Amino acid sequence: MIRKLLLFSLVAFVISSLCAQDVSDSLLTKQVYTFKIFREIGSTSWIHTQEAFAEAEAMNADVILLHMNTYGGQVVFADSIRTKILNSDIPVHVFIDNNAASAGALISVACDSIYMRPGANIGAATVVNQSGEKMPDKYQSYMRSTIRSTAEAHGKDTVVVGKDTTYVWRRDPHVAEAMVDESIYIAGVVDTGKILTFTTLEAIEHGFCEGQADNLREVLEHLEIYEYEMHSFEPSVYDGIKGFLTSPVLQGILILVIMGGIYFELQSPGIGFPLLAALIAAVLYFSPLYIDGLAANWEIILFIVGLVLIGLEVFVIPGFGVAGVSGIILVVFGLTVSMLDNDWFDFAPVGMNKMFEALGVVLSGFFGAFLAIIYLSKKLLTSSTFGAKIALQTEETVELGYIGVEASMQDVVGEYGVAATTLRPSGKVIVGNETYDAVAETGFIVKDTKVKVSRFSHGQLYVIKTD
Repeated sequence: MIRKLLLFSLVAFVISSLCAQDVSDSLLTKQVYTFKIFREIGSTSWIHTQEAFAEAEAMNADVILLHMNTYGGQVVFADSIRTKILNSDIPVHVFIDNNAASAGALISVACDSIYMRPGANIGAATVVNQSGEKMPDKYQSYMRSTIRSTAEAHGKDTVVVGKDTTYVWRRDPHVAEAMVDESIYIAGVVDTGKILTFTTLEAIEHGFCEGQADNLREVLEHLEIYEYEMHSFEPSVYDGIKGFLTSPVLQGILILVIMGGIYFELQSPGIGFPLLAALIAAVLYFSPLYIDGLAANWEIILFIVGLVLIGLEVFVIPGFGVAGVSGIILVVFGLTVSMLDNDWFDFAPVGMNKMFEALGVVLSGFFGAFLAIIYLSKKLLTSSTFGAKIALQTEETVELGYIGVEASMQDVVGEYGVAATTLRPSGKVIVGNETYDAVAETGFIVKDTKVKVSRFSHGQLYVIKTD
């Protein structure tokens, strides 16, 4: 009996040990989610970042590992990405494979830790335009503040020297700012007149890199993650198309085509190419925003109502007044709010910066359309090009027999009537049962005098006395 109990206990111990080992192994296995930024930072990078973070959160990833090699890109999207990283509940680390310049440096500084390949670089975050020329100081000021606050977000480390306790920045904000501003001097780090860029070893020395690594596996070893399952973000074709269509530059061009197409359609007979171009541009503008849930039905309806009001102002209501102004406001408002993640008229979650950026894109498109209309109205519609063929060129002059009255007035020539008013020399006459404006051929014709319609010329009846 004792032997059976001992044997049973031994089997139970072995089984429990194996189960415990399985549980332990599952607890030690980390879920690592990686995604790449290997291109210029723009709308596509921002869309990929949102998709990647959503997938990482859905699978309860333990670590997000950003694999970076970029020369920079648009600050507005870099700012959105760095905000996403700073607000992430999942630790985010970055491996700089070669370059993290400009906007890439801002994103890297936002990560919990930075690891760099030997020979890599980080820095040179001055804001430049498409030609590589430095932008005015107001843009630099914003970038200085952004990268400084990003470094500050990592807080300070406690350093004990003897009996003294001091606190030092984990990422020195002043050093980060020197990546933007060449006027900053830091002894032993950067001289005045030079934009700061760190090599791998320099970044380690000055606290902007936690270590050197040749690949992602070595980065995970630095993070003391040895048992892991790695999942990588795979962008879809739609993500790439959506990123292209939601680029601020392209959105501005689409708005230009929408407004320009509508204008030129009004200048041409029937329904033709300009209207088709405007409709295609509108679909390309709203479709990705609608699919992503940014453009709501009511926002698109506001845009359409605005176009209807503008049409009424042009074709129905004389002059340019309330309908036209209201239409323009609704069109601008509809295009703008369609780019924002607002809840009806609650723009609190969006922030003023996003609102002004969206409004800037729309107004840029309108301004571009205005310039294009001025230029092309003369160039396209009056030249001997294809454009001239889509617009009416013939003038309906009086010399050619065109008149702005009913041709039936010609039929009363030779008929008799009576002066309804005194003609001095113009007035009114009654011929048959109709009253007409008329002019006396000679002298004055007193009221109630019998008259004869002598001729019809340039839209005007002429009469003579018959008694």
